[in-house]
Amino acid sequence: MGLAISNKIIDKYFRFLKKLDNGTKKKLIIKLTESIETKDDNAFDLKKLFGAWEDSRDSDTIIKEIKEARINSKNLEEF
Repeated sequence: MGLAISNKIIDKYFRFLKKLDNGTKKKLIIKLTESIETKDDNAFDLKKLFGAWEDSRDSDTIIKEIKEARINSKNLEEF
């Protein structure tokens, strides 16, 4: 949802913007056009929703390293 403004305000902006050089006007037109173009909402990447695990190792290697890093201690500390 965007900001709706009156024709009076639009006319004030136009009076200011019409003083710009043609190159700047073209850039502004391109940016405004891009801002109103609809995007395909069906195309999205799930990786953008959360951090994905990226690793070159295979799952067996990762599991082995996790198990080797564990510390098993029978000594329990009292509080």
